[in-house]
Amino acid sequence: MGRKRRQNREIRVQAAANPDDDGVLGARLRVGDEEAFAELVSKYHGSLLRLALSFVSERATADEVVQETWLGVIRGLSAFEGRSSLKTWIFRILANRARTRGRREARSIPFSSLKDPQPESHYEPEVDPSRFDARGMWAEPPPRWTNAPPEDLLAQRQTMDLIQRAIAELPENQRAVITLHDVEDVAPEEICNILEISETNRRVLLHRARSRIRRTLEEHLRKK
Repeated sequence: MGRKRRQNREIRVQAAANPDDDGVLGARLRVGDEEAFAELVSKYHGSLLRLALSFVSERATADEVVQETWLGVIRGLSAFEGRSSLKTWIFRILANRARTRGRREARSIPFSSLKDPQPESHYEPEVDPSRFDARGMWAEPPPRWTNAPPEDLLAQRQTMDLIQRAIAELPENQRAVITLHDVEDVAPEEICNILEISETNRRVLLHRARSRIRRTLEEHLRKK
């Protein structure tokens, strides 16, 4: 009993020093800290919902998938060995459950069934590499809206709505990759782990998704 108290005390000290650390959150969960679970839900619920919508078409179904994921986290926590980050583990549970529900909707193709990507010469029109930094993120993010005039704010909101619609219309595999990479800022190696795809496949899927969105934006701007 004394050993368990010391363990809990050590975890609380770690939590105070590293409140956002997923490893500490996982340790707190394993000793039954209910506040830790509430923090975890608050931290990742929105991200899980966005990823679920990459696989299923209805918001209600996506909500159900996320709830099933949290139940899976609770039930599987004792078996979590920390071979991946807590975030990756949770997202992978979500991806597996959402993929199953997506197949029931006849919208999903197993990632494992995807053939090797086509060679570089068959890529869709390329996005200028200078637009991205070393991690593959946008090198020049859009400016803050705070001081923009109302007409600029409206135009930016319309552009964001257009991008969201364009992402929703992507093939499932591209939609999931770009959601994780560009929307949720998940590291490339974690995306491969979550979706069970190769690094080459991830790179090609991201490239194709960005190319489609770029073309959509350019077509929109030409109409103005």
